[in-house]
Amino acid sequence: MVAGESGLGKSTLVNSLFLTDLYKDRKLLNAEERITQTVEITKHTVDIEEKGVKLKLTIVDTPGFGDAIDNTECWKSVADYIDQQFEQYFRDESGLNRKNIQDNRVHCCLYFISPFGHGLRPLDVEFMKALHEKVNIVPVLAKADTLTPTEVQKKKIKIREEIEQYGIKIYQFPDCDSDEDEEFKQQDLELKESIPFAVIGSNTVVEAKGKRVRGRLYPWGIVEVENSAHCDFVKLRNMLVRTHMQDLKDVTRETHYENYRAQCIQSMTRMVVKERNRNKLTRESGTDFPIPMGPAVSESETEKLIREKDEELRQMQEMLQRIQDHLITQKDGH
Repeated sequence: MVAGESGLGKSTLVNSLFLTDLYKDRKLLNAEERITQTVEITKHTVDIEEKGVKLKLTIVDTPGFGDAIDNTECWKSVADYIDQQFEQYFRDESGLNRKNIQDNRVHCCLYFISPFGHGLRPLDVEFMKALHEKVNIVPVLAKADTLTPTEVQKKKIKIREEIEQYGIKIYQFPDCDSDEDEEFKQQDLELKESIPFAVIGSNTVVEAKGKRVRGRLYPWGIVEVENSAHCDFVKLRNMLVRTHMQDLKDVTRETHYENYRAQCIQSMTRMVVKERNRNKLTRESGTDFPIPMGPAVSESETEKLIREKDEELRQMQEMLQRIQDHLITQKDGH
């Protein structure tokens, strides 16, 4: 998922990342239309091939986010969409045919931060705090070519400090194993220090030093999108597609989805207990109203169902506690 206000280069970066044009049929809105525009959710599917392995990615865009005069809770439709994907997966997982479940859960959210400011804006803080328990947030510093290298580094440090100050939980890169080689450990360290990724997108091919590269041509020179000395585009692409794709999916499954699943089971358990208490009160009061237990469900079976749900909930809470303890240990280690 990509999120951020209009004009920060989200569409260009997505096209640059996956070498495609997902937005060729998009209609650009004028100022009057943008005032009344609401946040939409649009999905695009793209097939890519990486080291001989074919991947099908779903890109979820959020046009209209942050564009209104009053942006109060403009992230709600985004949060609702993520919850809907969790709900659909939970339903499929609880159904009879669980072998061929289509996974439409959002595994990563690239959040675009404007370079034209002194750090995070209130909208950035509220968006990330509203979604950090639901999705892996990877902050991106948009249009890095509008800043000098010194400004980029200062802004990165400022944004990282504010993320910690406001208690925002962004995606944490896993620690290297002790037996990894030094080169890999150095790459991992550079990746962690790159947050937020300073990116530049371009769909234009220009000529630089006799080579044709994707970049932007300025009077003072050429900015190359895939030059690590110019921006973090290559690091971001490698992280998403090569090195950390599986870990993003694992964190979604083991943390964000399990949190959602535990909440669902808690709600179901509370409903069953509430229904049991209501039926008990009805019987004790001697009311002649029929008890809606269903034709094939006896009292003993209801009690058994409650015990099973209680046990499943207890195991789920223990698992979540272990995951949270592990995440806290990792955070303290950083």
